[in-house]
Amino acid sequence: MIEYLCGVLHFESLTFGPFAENTWIISHSSGQCWIIDPGCYGVSEEEELVQFIESRKLKPVALINTHAHIDHILGNAFVQRTWGLQPLLHPLDLEIYHAAPQYGQLWGIRLGELPEPELTSLTGTELLLEDENFEIRFTPGHTPGEVCLIHHASKTVIAADVLFKGSIGRTDLPGGDYNTLIHSIQTSLMSLPDDYRVCSGHGPETTIGYERSHNPFLQ
Repeated sequence: MIEYLCGVLHFESLTFGPFAENTWIISHSSGQCWIIDPGCYGVSEEEELVQFIESRKLKPVALINTHAHIDHILGNAFVQRTWGLQPLLHPLDLEIYHAAPQYGQLWGIRLGELPEPELTSLTGTELLLEDENFEIRFTPGHTPGEVCLIHHASKTVIAADVLFKGSIGRTDLPGGDYNTLIHSIQTSLMSLPDDYRVCSGHGPETTIGYERSHNPFLQ
């Protein structure tokens, strides 16, 4: 688990599923929270997510998919059933979203019926968790419609599978494009100051400054 407190916001992650995906829960001091990219798979991981939410007395108010790869939407149906939340997704990832159950069969993963996403909220410029503003930056390349969420007040980037510590998102899957991804990173993320924390969809956190200096894909 990665966990830190920034003002009225609490950023925490749970690592789920056969792909070791980081599911991020961002909570406000009011108790409202977002569930970002739920990767929980199977009853034990679903119960872990519920216990996490209930033990902190949180109220989930949004389900956000940064992109539609299967490891980031495994828990969508469960979150929808449990808290009545419709997933938010960029429309350019809708085709990948609908194809996810077929891709799951390749890995022996039964995904079941997915809830239809709401396609407008991730095409704007911001989302609010209570009074805290998150900028949405369109960062395609890993998928056609991937987005990153940036909370400037705490200098935090929810980078999903765009940028990792010492690496970048893979581009050999359907909809991926290497040059597009590098352009997204250089223009949308490397334009941020060095001290911005990067919370990725897999692996440990990093910073913009560390990746600017050490990431071999960005030299």
